[in-house]
Amino acid sequence: MKLTIRPILQADELFLWEMLYQALYVPEGHSPFPRDIVQQPEIAQYVQGWGQLNDEGLIACDDEMPVGAVWIRRMRGYGFVDDDTPELSIALLPGYRGQGIGTHLMKELFAILQGRFKALSLSVSKENPSLLLYQRLGFEVVRDDGSSVTMKRVFV
Repeated sequence: MKLTIRPILQADELFLWEMLYQALYVPEGHSPFPRDIVQQPEIAQYVQGWGQLNDEGLIACDDEMPVGAVWIRRMRGYGFVDDDTPELSIALLPGYRGQGIGTHLMKELFAILQGRFKALSLSVSKENPSLLLYQRLGFEVVRDDGSSVTMKRVFV
């Protein structure tokens, strides 16, 4: 694998929609969501109209083919904590998970955002194995709704 990381471009919006779909956690043994679920307003807001002020993100490519993305956006999404804290989203194509690519993407984005924002937030299902990744990268639980948690990572 020849992995490269590059900024998300306006032309990547279609790939971001795919990443948004891939970011939806489906527990083992459950059927995947219908693809049009990403058009629901509460989910679509994570990508719709990409390129707004403070939208920022990175794409991982395997020999120039996009395979994953991490991005932030200020909005009132599932992981909202306050108006100053952007929410982070991340996803990889299934065949690229568990190889450290997500960790690499997030660390690269953290380096870019350091000094621009005081913190980042996200929402994750308590059953999602990615919860451990987020904890390892400094995210801490700030709200627990029973099935999912809202986490926040403060930049030092």
